Amino acid sequence: MPHRHSPTLALAGALGLALTAPAAAQPGPDWSRAPAVEVVLKSFSFTPSTLRLRAGVPVRLTLRDVKGGHNFAAPGFFAAARIAPADTAKLAKGKVELRGGETVTIRLVPAAGTYKLACTHFLHAGFGMKGTIVVS
Repeated sequence: MPHRHSPTLALAGALGLALTAPAAAQPGPDWSRAPAVEVVLKSFSFTPSTLRLRAGVPVRLTLRDVKGGHNFAAPGFFAAARIAPADTAKLAKGKVELRGGETVTIRLVPAAGTYKLACTHFLHAGFGMKGTIVVS
């Protein structure tokens, strides 16, 4: 007599295979086509001081320190964004540190929201080095 599998076992087997099968790799953003946005950091300002980005649209965010050394601190923005894996090491605790004359590019996909931006070096924000990132 042939062995028959119950429909429940067949379903469980199919689900088990589906759960253990590797997920298809999702293609990442084409960074070569991502628009470049540059922010200049200098004593004591960000230019522009308000960044306007589109939610879900990949961008190459270039931070250029003119002189003196500053940081681009936007913890909420970076926490919500999807950062290119190769660029995550450029961030520490939601900020990018730059030495005088240094340029750093972070590739990311921003999430909708309004985020605060500041330089957290001693008194820099107090002297006006702050801004806003608006992602809609």
